[in-house]
Amino acid sequence: MIKSMTGFGKSILQLPTKKITIEVKSLNSKNLDLNARIPSQYREKELVMRNTIAKSLLRGKIDFGLYVEITAEETSTKINEAVVKDYIHQLEAIDSSGDVTELLKMAVRMPDSLKTVREEIDEEEFKAINSGLIDALTKIDSYRIDEGKALEKDFNLRVTNIHNLLEKVIAMDPERIEAVRERLHKAIADLKEEVDQNRFEQELIYYLEKFDITEEKVRLTNHVDYFLTTLNSVDSNGKKLGFISQEIGREINTIGSKSNYAPMQQLVVQMKDELEKIKEQLLNVL
Repeated sequence: MIKSMTGFGKSILQLPTKKITIEVKSLNSKNLDLNARIPSQYREKELVMRNTIAKSLLRGKIDFGLYVEITAEETSTKINEAVVKDYIHQLEAIDSSGDVTELLKMAVRMPDSLKTVREEIDEEEFKAINSGLIDALTKIDSYRIDEGKALEKDFNLRVTNIHNLLEKVIAMDPERIEAVRERLHKAIADLKEEVDQNRFEQELIYYLEKFDITEEKVRLTNHVDYFLTTLNSVDSNGKKLGFISQEIGREINTIGSKSNYAPMQQLVVQMKDELEKIKEQLLNVL
């Protein structure tokens, strides 16, 4: 089973005096890259929430947002009366004929005219927030699993295509060897020179051994099987699948460089195309 790194989870808490919305969004990334946007009064619990997210999501570019909407009549922001009165006195000293209402409007716009009373985090409130965070993480994990199923279906298709193309390469190999042999015989015949047939056969065998792809065929088959085994394992391991795909690519490239036969090289190009599609999708696997 594999999981995608793409996902979204949301949880809404309705508390007596406030409404809290928790959102978690993830995209693909090589490592865990967590960005948190939370109100200042909850900063002391940020590390706890970060650890909870990291244990659940493991990897990806994560955006975590905690949004608070006050629903009670009271607000934590108060007018700093002493500061506002002092501003008004200063403004009156500048222009004693000024209208008090206008002076007041000017004063409340000045620095420090408003003050925010810092609220201590209630433990019961934080328990509710933590529960909501876990709920959002459960939803994003479910999202990742669903996305992973779609990716897994595509991987199975691509790997099966590579395997089928490899079967065609294996079936074509004797024809390729014979074509190379005939090409060399024709080249010698065109020289119109007498040659030692024994020496020619020895050189021919040496030449054909350089283009032998038996090892590559066996290794490529093993890598394809290992990819499918890892794909169907219990854990989602995108990095491991990435390493296996690199080995698959290495064997495909070697077959292409050794083939020296146009029909086989066309099959190699098709295998490379399927592998590139796999690599592109692997970037999003957890």
